[in-house]
Amino acid sequence: MPITFEVNGHPQTVDADPSMPLLWALRDLLGLPGTKYGCGIAACGACTALLERNPRPSRDEVREAMDHVLCRCGTYLRIESAVQRAAELMKDKETQP
Repeated sequence: MPITFEVNGHPQTVDADPSMPLLWALRDLLGLPGTKYGCGIAACGACTALLERNPRPSRDEVREAMDHVLCRCGTYLRIESAVQRAAELMKDKETQP
């Protein structure tokens, strides 16, 4: 079933079974290996893909969104910083002519 969505600012269409996890569609069908497979049950957060719901989240909003993540490698602060940096880059991109 063809599904169209935006990835990194570009429209993408994949022909995938609706039950295919987003992780596999990103990695296997679109060739975007940045999203990683972790524990296999979505508890550690390694497979998290940032969906644009709030383009400028505060640190508290990032922490709230990650509340369900059980990360054994202790990268919570790095993830928070990465989300904040991505939001800054998105903001900069929007303000450029």
